[in-house]
Amino acid sequence: MILKLTIDDQTYDIDVPEQVMHEAQEFYAKMDQDMDKGWQMSRVWVEKPDLYQRCQIVADRVFGAFHTENTRMVLLMAGYILSRVPSVDEVVVDTSGDITLTEIVA
Repeated sequence: MILKLTIDDQTYDIDVPEQVMHEAQEFYAKMDQDMDKGWQMSRVWVEKPDLYQRCQIVADRVFGAFHTENTRMVLLMAGYILSRVPSVDEVVVDTSGDITLTEIVA
């Protein structure tokens, strides 16, 4: 599956193999358990992030992994978004540091 990721004015197609997403299901479940405890989203503490907010949080991780050239983490995090929102068309990452401004377009 392909996740279209836009960072600033650049758009990238991240091709996440189905096998990676399948093998990472336990990892994704652990991520959900961690987020169930609440998450700091920029200046706001979110007690129980909803699906959209979870994808914003993970998109921020994709952004970080992208810039450190951690290809495996990019694939894993992109796979999380694709596994939770299969209808996603694009993720537009906010680069100002405010996770809540990242857009998940489905």
